[in-house]
Amino acid sequence: MVQEHDITIVGGGLNGPALALAAAKAGFRVAVIDAEPLETRADPGFDGRAYALALASCRLLDALGLWPALAEHAQPMLEIKVTDGRAGEGPSPWMLHFDHAEVGEGPMGHMVEDRYLRHAFLDAMAAEERITHLSGETVVAQDVTAQDAGPRAITLHLASGKEVHGRLLVGCDGRGSGTARRAGISRTAWGYGQTAIVCAVEHELPHHGIAHQFFMPHGPLAILPLTGNRCSIVWSEHDADAARIIALDDAGFLDALRPAFGSFLGEIALAGARFSYPLGLTLANSFVAPRVALVGDAAHGMHPIAGQGLNAGLRDVAALAQVLTEARQRGEDIGNAAVLGRYQQWRRFDTATLALATDTFNRLFSNDNPALRKLRDIGMGAIGAVPALRRGFVREAAGLTGDLPALMR
Repeated sequence: MVQEHDITIVGGGLNGPALALAAAKAGFRVAVIDAEPLETRADPGFDGRAYALALASCRLLDALGLWPALAEHAQPMLEIKVTDGRAGEGPSPWMLHFDHAEVGEGPMGHMVEDRYLRHAFLDAMAAEERITHLSGETVVAQDVTAQDAGPRAITLHLASGKEVHGRLLVGCDGRGSGTARRAGISRTAWGYGQTAIVCAVEHELPHHGIAHQFFMPHGPLAILPLTGNRCSIVWSEHDADAARIIALDDAGFLDALRPAFGSFLGEIALAGARFSYPLGLTLANSFVAPRVALVGDAAHGMHPIAGQGLNAGLRDVAALAQVLTEARQRGEDIGNAAVLGRYQQWRRFDTATLALATDTFNRLFSNDNPALRKLRDIGMGAIGAVPALRRGFVREAAGLTGDLPALMR
């Protein structure tokens, strides 16, 4: 009924298992506590979700030993085309075009479906003897003894009656993080009045590895290439319009999508289930508390306009794993304030800047103001005309800018 570990992680989505594997490979004993039952996580069904993994994130997955299982399911992103316009009218004449060849380090990233990522993480955790995976378990309380450097410095009380002890607790439990709440960490958050509709579609013509971002007055539409003649759709609409569209049957949904999607890939059909989620920004006012660190959406949830949500979380993972490994090498207590402060200093400014950028882009582009439309068309034209600026955006999309953790180099 009592288990002791170096690191306890709450959250079994993607960031939690990634951190568990990175920490275990560095020699830490790790427990992952996941409220979802294992059979739910292991469900092989395709629900339409997929992730745009930047090149740096792919390097992390490779370093963790996951890429061999993912490579055959990964679609390289070779180009990105950004356009502005209205549904049914086509894009404006101004377009940003980014090509991976301008960086010269391979594709800017890969699209990978959620079902393959989940399975790769589950298989890798099951094969790692330093990881204990507690699925279907819910944390009801956490107690911290900040002065104690021993294995019982923090205690998690589970609904099943079990206790899990460790030196450090990491919250990877999403935007409504119970770990953050129990640690007394407040949040700054607001909604956009937008809902993201996510699904996958099949199409007649090949996509050639090109990702499209089409900015419309109600919000952006991302068309992201998957393996085969398929694409993942992330379609942002005002809440009321999104609710109406989601309520349509499949034929009606496709009729609503076609004016925005266009005909450049030929006829389209649904290739999975549809689902939706409200869009907003949320930032934890601190990424750390006594013996607690936050990672991924538990620390920062942002608009999917640049597809950087999971990538930012994986950079948190790589940074925290490096900070903890270096602290142990120096003989430091991995849960003390100085160690966690280094993690926060590394990641907080970067994620706050990224969140502000996504917020600004969404407000600038999700409107039909003629003056702003002219301004952004001029801006896109200027960026596209300057090779150095264009390369900078390509490197940003590939996750190659800033202070990269070792696992992402």
